[in-house]
Amino acid sequence: MKLLEDRIREEGTVKPGDVLKVDAFLNHQCDVALFDAMGEEWARLFEGTQIDKILTIEASGIGIACVAARHFGNVPVVFAKKAQSINLDGDQYSTSIYSFTKQKEFPVIVAKKFLNEGEHVLIIDDFLANGNALNGLLKICETAGVVVEGFGIAVEKGFQGGGDALRNRGYRVESLANVRTMDAETGSIEFN
Repeated sequence: MKLLEDRIREEGTVKPGDVLKVDAFLNHQCDVALFDAMGEEWARLFEGTQIDKILTIEASGIGIACVAARHFGNVPVVFAKKAQSINLDGDQYSTSIYSFTKQKEFPVIVAKKFLNEGEHVLIIDDFLANGNALNGLLKICETAGVVVEGFGIAVEKGFQGGGDALRNRGYRVESLANVRTMDAETGSIEFN
């Protein structure tokens, strides 16, 4: 998606350690018009696919998923929580994931009442690097017996292999910007 790639080139910052900082428009300050265009594009890419719910993970995926849901007939958005709280009651699906950006392990929790066997789910997230967060969501989906129709990813760091691993397992991954290379010294970013 050229619009997203252009924003990454103009406002993104490449940091050492394969970190791409896009907080000016994607995951700290949110450009809702950009999110809307992204949702429209995912709806086009997944046209004809049954989507009953969108699943994401807190926190950065929530805004993107909510805006995208409007393009899928206002389907509900469920987000996995990264911490237990007194507001989480009843039976829960849970697993743990390792966060590339936070460099630590988190629990991932979804109340069972929000994922029902046989539902068709689209997983949306802001980034795909190694695929740890998405694999955690997949474990929850498998346990819940939902059908994962695919993944809508804003930015995939293709050189880190997480997207290819999901594709090799037969999952459909639609990344709107797929980074082929990036260099912290020069600040250059190349897309597939």
